[in-house]
Amino acid sequence: MSPQGVFLNRTNRLLWFGALASTVAAQMLGALFLHHSFGLTAFSDIVQCVLLLSGTIAFIPLGFRSHARARLFWLLIVLGLMLWTSYQFFWTYYEVFLRRDVPDLCAWDAVLFLHIVPWTAALALRPQVQRDQYSARVGRLDFALLLVWWFYLYVLVVMPWQYVVANIPNYNRNLNDLYSVEKIVLLLGLLASWFTSQGEWRRLYRSLFWMTGCYSAGSTVANWAIQRNAYYSGSLYDVPLIAAMASLSWIALRTNVDVADSKAQESSTVYGVWVARCGMIAVFSLALLAVWAISDSNAPMRIRSFRLSLTFGAALGMGVMVLIRQQMLDRELVRLLQTSRDAFANLKRLQAQILQSEKLASVGQLVGGAAHELNNPITAMLGYSDLLLNTKLTPEQQTFAEKIGLSVRRTKSLVASLISFARQKAAAKTPLDLNTLARTAVKLAEPQWQALEIEVRTEFDNGLPKVLGDSNQLLQVCLQLIGNGLHALSERGGNVLTVSTRKTADVCILQIAAEPATLPSAGADQTSSTVVEEDSLGISACEGILQEHFGHILRQTGRDGSLVLRVELPVVWPAPESSKESTVPLLWQARPFA
Repeated sequence: MSPQGVFLNRTNRLLWFGALASTVAAQMLGALFLHHSFGLTAFSDIVQCVLLLSGTIAFIPLGFRSHARARLFWLLIVLGLMLWTSYQFFWTYYEVFLRRDVPDLCAWDAVLFLHIVPWTAALALRPQVQRDQYSARVGRLDFALLLVWWFYLYVLVVMPWQYVVANIPNYNRNLNDLYSVEKIVLLLGLLASWFTSQGEWRRLYRSLFWMTGCYSAGSTVANWAIQRNAYYSGSLYDVPLIAAMASLSWIALRTNVDVADSKAQESSTVYGVWVARCGMIAVFSLALLAVWAISDSNAPMRIRSFRLSLTFGAALGMGVMVLIRQQMLDRELVRLLQTSRDAFANLKRLQAQILQSEKLASVGQLVGGAAHELNNPITAMLGYSDLLLNTKLTPEQQTFAEKIGLSVRRTKSLVASLISFARQKAAAKTPLDLNTLARTAVKLAEPQWQALEIEVRTEFDNGLPKVLGDSNQLLQVCLQLIGNGLHALSERGGNVLTVSTRKTADVCILQIAAEPATLPSAGADQTSSTVVEEDSLGISACEGILQEHFGHILRQTGRDGSLVLRVELPVVWPAPESSKESTVPLLWQARPFA
């Protein structure tokens, strides 16, 4: 869809183009065949007002249909056109309605000079490239610095001959010279934007370049004719100016703003560096301009004093802007330094994780091979234990044979878990009774705690809900933790190990507590709670299993030698009969674990 599709259809746009072409043709015919007269002057002035107003109206919809910096770009273009149009209306008011020549020392000349400044600002925005937030802030400040410098330059060079010491020849010469420099800067900016952009933006900048070039050339020739008293409104010298004004509407109607907004290029740091350098050059130029203001012997003392005072004021204001920019730059450098440190720390952490993953992969291959080799003798042992149970044995022998069979089956399950770990395949999970797992672990560890003459007490919550998990892996965790508690009691002294379960909120808790043989001294720090780290007791393996079950483990140690290991697992609530959703509790799917 056309950029003006919301406002105009194809037929209306063609009519608009036709009206522009007819207006330019009428102006050319009038310049060729009509003599200098008030009618020709009025027609030419009104045509220029209409063409500039048409261009302003044509560019306004582009701003409403754009976003962010692109919208600001079009609004600055419109602002420049509005200043240009207002100056042309002022000129027309004098020549047509008042029928007088525009005064030589006219305050509205500043409007003509300043109408190019918003265009230069629009080019500095560079909406065709992507920029981060910091670059946008610093870039705006850099350009504000250049804007202040342009205002300062106009007041320094032109206005003293208008308000301090009136001098028409000096005023006209300085105004024309500075205006020519401003147009050259705009042309260079358009040329650079033309060759550094792509797609719709490239075509836009190319069109604006040729329009500005045509207007600049026409105004230069017109000024030359004015100096020789050969210019009058409506003459052939106005044809290039009117053609440039008419092309504004043509450019706006042909620009597809939707495509232009979507063709954002990658930002280049070279541009930002040169904008900052230009800002610094503008600041340093104040000293040279102050020297020029003092040493200009052709200027009266009042003008030199005015220029010197103006330069000091501009130096103060621009110095404050440079200070603000430096503070912004310092904050950004500190932020980038912290970001680089964080990135380096994350890189080191990632390298450690990759190394650990490689180690686990190697261990998995080794464990997988060993587990397969163990399967054959375990199968044979299981067969012989079953065969032994079918023979005539004494009651005591029968008990021993059953324990052998139970241990062999437990070993076979552990080997199956090792193979599953080696294959990196998650085991199937089913609802389990944590009390049953704890009782089985206590029973299997009975020879160990009886040999150490340690009393094992159980405190199970009979109303404990079920948890979701793999029975072999969770039984392995229970055995490992009970073994850790027994080991702590044998090393530090003590004869009571308590295995308990309870429920808190949506969590099932299994706790193994190794009580000390003696009471702690008064005032001693009894416990400290920390997340379990890898140690020689194999708790790291339990932590890995529990993470797969959406649980975690905590360890509490006291100065008296006490040890408390607490396992927390999410409760799995029975799903309604009509529900087919997963039984994994949503609360624990999003819960952060240590």
